[in-house]
Amino acid sequence: MITKVSSCGIRGIDGYRITVETSVSGGFPGWEIVGLPDTSVREAKERVRSALTSFGYMIPGKKIVVNLAPADVRKEGAYLDLPMAVGVLTASEQVYARDVEKCAFMGELSLDGSVKPVSGILPMAIEAYQLGITEVFVPEENAAEAALVSGINVYGVSDLGALTEHLSGSRRIPPLEINVEELFDRAGEHSLDFAEVRGQENVKRAIEVAAAGGHNLLLIGPPGSGKTMLAKRIPSILPDMTFDEALEATKVYSIAGMLKRGEPMIMSRPFRSPHHTVSAVGLSGGGTYPKPGEISLAHNGVLFLDELPEFRKDALEVMRQPLEDGVITITRTSGTLTYPCEIMLVASMNPCPCGYFGDKNHECICTPQKISKYLNRISGPLLDRIDLHIEVPAVEYSDLESRKKTEPSSEIKKRIDRARKLQTERYKNDGIYSNSRLTAPLIDKYCVLDSATNKMLKEAFERLGMSARGYNRTLKVARTIADLDGSENIEQGHIAEAIQYRSLDRKLWT
Repeated sequence: MITKVSSCGIRGIDGYRITVETSVSGGFPGWEIVGLPDTSVREAKERVRSALTSFGYMIPGKKIVVNLAPADVRKEGAYLDLPMAVGVLTASEQVYARDVEKCAFMGELSLDGSVKPVSGILPMAIEAYQLGITEVFVPEENAAEAALVSGINVYGVSDLGALTEHLSGSRRIPPLEINVEELFDRAGEHSLDFAEVRGQENVKRAIEVAAAGGHNLLLIGPPGSGKTMLAKRIPSILPDMTFDEALEATKVYSIAGMLKRGEPMIMSRPFRSPHHTVSAVGLSGGGTYPKPGEISLAHNGVLFLDELPEFRKDALEVMRQPLEDGVITITRTSGTLTYPCEIMLVASMNPCPCGYFGDKNHECICTPQKISKYLNRISGPLLDRIDLHIEVPAVEYSDLESRKKTEPSSEIKKRIDRARKLQTERYKNDGIYSNSRLTAPLIDKYCVLDSATNKMLKEAFERLGMSARGYNRTLKVARTIADLDGSENIEQGHIAEAIQYRSLDRKLWT
């Protein structure tokens, strides 16, 4: 007898259908799995065999062949254990399941028959819904994640016995229902606040501009000036994620197996801060079967690189194209996958190896050659892709001892939300959501300058030796500054402030 059971696999951040075809026929007893299975899939027959016997089912003394279609796509992972077990039980007529063709099964089996959680359930559930499947059976710990998809019944399976009882109709598993809107509204409060930062008003202003437009930001200053402290507070002023943004971020974390138990959805913008020893693969993603890297885990959020020159050069250079495109494509022998990475890059660094070049309170002990070598660890093309370069000076004592209340993150966020609302409305027909994603044609459309403002930008372009990319990014930042002011047009003051944020690299790197 031949039966067909539906499941889903993962390709990039999207799911695809896998049909588990099981044949139980006469012949020499044995069990073969075909359809490009990897080692973990081939080992499934031992897990399934033990799980079946744990609940009193028999392994047919016949020839068992399991085909995983499509047969030309490599399968990897233990999520096919459950559909294989269902296939063997139905093909050997030990379980009579009703409407099994309308169901999808994903889950790993333990030797005792319990069902263990697996990675990537959310994109699998989305694919099942798009295929017209109405019932999805997943591990109990993954059920809330799958239930984020409306329009399907999600059943959390604790063990193989509970599943077979449900399929045979003797005891039903209740479908899990969650209120997605209520869950989404429970986004956590931020423990860090800009109200705790004393001084650095100019830096706070630059951070506000960067957050309002989703621009990349570089903080340069001596040790102890507050660069890391400021960067860690950026999530507290970023706009709240939309449901679609949250769903995309959750898909990435689901595939990476990084969703926390009890939190089936990423509700706050990610903040990733990898150590400077991270490899190029760790940052960009990859492996034999490519998985998301730090740049994708920060999708729709912030990627913070502390002590930027200490990162490996090959790791930094791999970010150049993803910063432009908002996606990263990884090619391996097993295939080519694309992961999203629309991020706000925030980096910090010292101006020299000792950290005190240009500091009025400390003497720099570095030679010009050492300073040049240190700064040149960051290539010109990467530096050109960072919109704002901000000097973070040492904090004055008068600022530290002052008891004057500073502006909290909530007030800054209100201004940023207003600016983002303007951008969302402006670009509703252009497929983008922030000024940082403006393309060249859209810059020509939305960043029109009058003659006096254009003249100011031309003089700065020639004096600073800007590249074409630097020119475009200056216009994007100016557009954001105008939005913070509520101005429809980009004026001279907006361009002047944007130019100021592009001049520090010329000061240091020349």
